[in-house]
Amino acid sequence: MPACSETDCTLPAHNAPGMFNTRRRGLVAIRVLELERVCLPQSFDLIKELRATAVLPNTVDVCPLSRLEREKYAKSREGYCPKGRPAAARGHRCVPDKQARKGKVCEVSRGIKEGRPFAFLFSLQVLLFTGTPSSFVHAAPVNGTAAVDGVGSSYWIANISRQGSVPFGQRGFQIFRNVKDFGARGDGSTDDTDAINNAISFGNRCGINCDSSTVTPGLVYFPPGTYLVSKPIIQYYYTQLVGDAVKLPTLKASPGFSGMAVIDSDPYLPGGANWYTNQNNFFRQIRNFVIDLTAMPPTSGTGIHWQVAQATSLQNIRFEMIRGGANNAQQGLFMDNGSGGFMTDLTFNGGNIGAFLGSQQFTSRNLVFNNCNTAMIMNWNWAWTLKSVTINNCKIGLDMSTNPPQQNVGSVLMLDSKIINTPVGIVTAFSSNSNPNTGGTLIIDNVDFTSCATAVQSNGGASLLRGGSIVKGWGQGRVYTGSSGKRMQGPIPALSRFPSLTNPSGAIFERSKPQYEDVPASAFVSVKSHGAKGDGVTDDTAAIQRSMLAIKDGQILYFDHGSYVVTSTIQVPANIKIVGEIWPVIMASGPAFSKADSLTPVFRVGRTGESGAVEMSDIIFSTKGPAPGAVLVEWNLKSAQGASGLWDVHFRVGGFAGTKLQSDTCTKTPTSNVVNLQCIGAGLLLRVTASASNTYVENCWFWVADHELDIKDHNQINVFNGRGVLIESSGPTWLWGTSSEHNVLYNYQVSGAKDVFMGLIQTETPYYQANPIAPVPFTPQAAIRDPIFSDCPANQPICAKSWGLRVVDSSNVLVYGAGLYSFFDNYSQTCLDGQSCQTDMVSIEGASQGVQLFGLSTKASVNMVSVDGQGLVKDADNRNNFCATLALWSK
Repeated sequence: MPACSETDCTLPAHNAPGMFNTRRRGLVAIRVLELERVCLPQSFDLIKELRATAVLPNTVDVCPLSRLEREKYAKSREGYCPKGRPAAARGHRCVPDKQARKGKVCEVSRGIKEGRPFAFLFSLQVLLFTGTPSSFVHAAPVNGTAAVDGVGSSYWIANISRQGSVPFGQRGFQIFRNVKDFGARGDGSTDDTDAINNAISFGNRCGINCDSSTVTPGLVYFPPGTYLVSKPIIQYYYTQLVGDAVKLPTLKASPGFSGMAVIDSDPYLPGGANWYTNQNNFFRQIRNFVIDLTAMPPTSGTGIHWQVAQATSLQNIRFEMIRGGANNAQQGLFMDNGSGGFMTDLTFNGGNIGAFLGSQQFTSRNLVFNNCNTAMIMNWNWAWTLKSVTINNCKIGLDMSTNPPQQNVGSVLMLDSKIINTPVGIVTAFSSNSNPNTGGTLIIDNVDFTSCATAVQSNGGASLLRGGSIVKGWGQGRVYTGSSGKRMQGPIPALSRFPSLTNPSGAIFERSKPQYEDVPASAFVSVKSHGAKGDGVTDDTAAIQRSMLAIKDGQILYFDHGSYVVTSTIQVPANIKIVGEIWPVIMASGPAFSKADSLTPVFRVGRTGESGAVEMSDIIFSTKGPAPGAVLVEWNLKSAQGASGLWDVHFRVGGFAGTKLQSDTCTKTPTSNVVNLQCIGAGLLLRVTASASNTYVENCWFWVADHELDIKDHNQINVFNGRGVLIESSGPTWLWGTSSEHNVLYNYQVSGAKDVFMGLIQTETPYYQANPIAPVPFTPQAAIRDPIFSDCPANQPICAKSWGLRVVDSSNVLVYGAGLYSFFDNYSQTCLDGQSCQTDMVSIEGASQGVQLFGLSTKASVNMVSVDGQGLVKDADNRNNFCATLALWSK
């Protein structure tokens, strides 16, 4: 088989296998009519594979590039231009940016347009089996990602056509990045650090001194392979690092690795400052990796530095560390600050510390620790929920005893977990006279200590709870029934496990975000193929509706990144799967959503009484300008357990490009009591109606912006959004790792509902209240049982503020961890001195029963829990490190 020469195939200007400027002195190298030969910079093995799969019939002559040409091809990864001619003269740019290719890059007869790059495998099949591209029915990928970028994997993310855009940012901005297109080899021996960091940072993205931006999103894909790194991989703001889910790639630290961690989400500067404000370090994902520290000396090494806030996640990651040794200092996860957040499906093998944890609040599920010296060190928090943790053959399971004189840990809740072959399960500094009063609050529920000598041990070494059994309910902290509470350490009532909320083994039900790794790219149908533009201007309502109705069994509806304007209700079919490309935005706009007294859904999932299965992931719902009558998502669907859910679906109203609710229009007004009607958001973010059942919500952030993300001033802003999350379902309903912030009337309301599990939830009261007081500028609606605040005295404005959690005429409501905060009174923080920024935070009303609040932490609310208007649990009686905390309140 003869080798192709440079005159046959112009070398590509970047590492996109199969993406060629195929020219011979301006003529076609791959002839549509004859198809005499195809030039590939791959091996004979790939050619054989293509033959075997019938992608290339035997009638077509396929030849690899010669050794010389392969060497030139390798140089092209670094911006090499054949023959040394300037990029402009070659008709393309020699940079690793598919969207930057300019001019006439391909001359092909029979109607193929000049300058239009095709994904090699897909377009070649079209040419081979149809003879002409006139029957190419799917919209061509704007970015021209080659399908063979994903050779070696069937994972759809590697092979799907890319059509995403950033409507309010740089035109042609590159969203999807394959690290191999930027020169990463993944061969286990080449140092890939610079190539990976170039893939992440390329295109003037939000790095150092940026703070935040929604208009430079980066979806960075790692094909299977072993990527050697010698310095940290820096994760920029609004970045998803996604490894191949079919065959996990390995990030391997070199023996001489230097830096804080293999992946660093918030680098430190000299002097101790960070790139990003840790409490505002939003919108990040890392998933599907092996992180290997075993080549490093045991005295150093960290897998991920994870200093993040809301709308972030870690999923499906395995940390490999050196096992044992007195000098072992390796750790898988290092979290020193932040305000998160969610993580799931993590495995830690070896190391001194599996996970070093510290953040305001967090939810963590399905963590496995094998052969660590200490599985987890909880350095500090306000509230942390741990679910389905397995600790095997470690010396200590969880050490939460930091700073015994004045404990740093607010509360830890561990549920449905196992600690196996580990001498000491949990170490605590809580005692009869420890400080602060409720510091070190601990809840243990259905945790198996059968093979532990000691389940709970004091920091002084005394056994507080013997091992050898499954502990159904044990705690330390303040426990209440009604208004009666006491500080205690010992057995407590267990979590009520209502059958509809549990799996067959009796554990509270959970389900990780589906990644569809067994679904081919051909099954994903873009909304753009049905005419949606996603440009932030065009009305995409009809196109989105058409695309949903056209989805067939086995297909998945795909929203390319963009901003999709919706002007009337979209009826979501009862059986559909919907996935977004790094959080495309659905923007409610127009007269249909303009009347605050006539709430109208933007996305209506199922009709009343309808049954089915709907899955949504990686999408954002918002408004374009005021939409006071909009319910961003209304969920009516009845489902079987685990059949329906929302994962990484965020609700973000105002504060970012395209919303018309930004700091240039809606800046804060603490000296004025006039409401700017142009700064009203939506009426309600999520409504789970009485018709719905088995609704599962995980790692969803319901955020009304308190500050600007895109305009460089990043100022605080006033955006008035009516309500956060309303649950009316007769159940069951699960909320894992959710937060709802800055809504006028309430952040969470459970009304006429049954069998609801929430763990952990987090809220913030609007910073502008009590200027104006709630419910201004909205009028309460009796039909959805809005609070009316009529019992608030006129001379006590801090009474009429948003409820963190309101439970009305509901039964079997289980809260397993909550951080409900009030930081301001009309942007002033002097109220923090007396812990009195508002009067009440949690309200239990009417015929509600079977309510259990485990690990409730509130900030600056005089009353933590009120029942029918009467404050029963006081902040002053339950002081902790920053918040006030109670171990358990029940009714």
